[in-house]
Amino acid sequence: MLHAWVIWLIIAAIFAVAEVFTPGFVLLWFGVGALAASALAFFGVDSVAAQIIVFLIVSVAFVIASRTILERFFTRSSNRGKLRSGAETMIGQIGTVVESSRGPLNEGAVKIYGSIWTAFPSEGEWPLKEGDTVSVERIEGNAIYVRRTGRLARPFTEISEQS
Repeated sequence: MLHAWVIWLIIAAIFAVAEVFTPGFVLLWFGVGALAASALAFFGVDSVAAQIIVFLIVSVAFVIASRTILERFFTRSSNRGKLRSGAETMIGQIGTVVESSRGPLNEGAVKIYGSIWTAFPSEGEWPLKEGDTVSVERIEGNAIYVRRTGRLARPFTEISEQS
């Protein structure tokens, strides 16, 4: 017959292996609880009730502790530190109108960092005029909505490899 501490080690290994196949981060802590119960049994505590209580207390304590610690590091209360990528990075950028507004929608073109975008004036803005400095307010599809700004656009220089 197997000793109680060996059974707890087997249970710990099962929880550790099961953790690999689950999306959460919970089963590992039950494996740690089983290791604590195994240690208890190894050092001579023969009461199965005591082993189960230690298993549950250690497991639940680690689940609660890790949840609060991980929430603090992986969630943010505001979007201030949010990482933006792709077209989202255009919002707030400064560009220059290269083609004045035309048509019923006041469609124009704005150059931002070397790329030319279809642009529309934001609500309440006058039609775009060539040479105006504008700031991107929002993106819808492949068009940007801009508002005039007093800030200057940063110059764009392409990096080319010298041969």
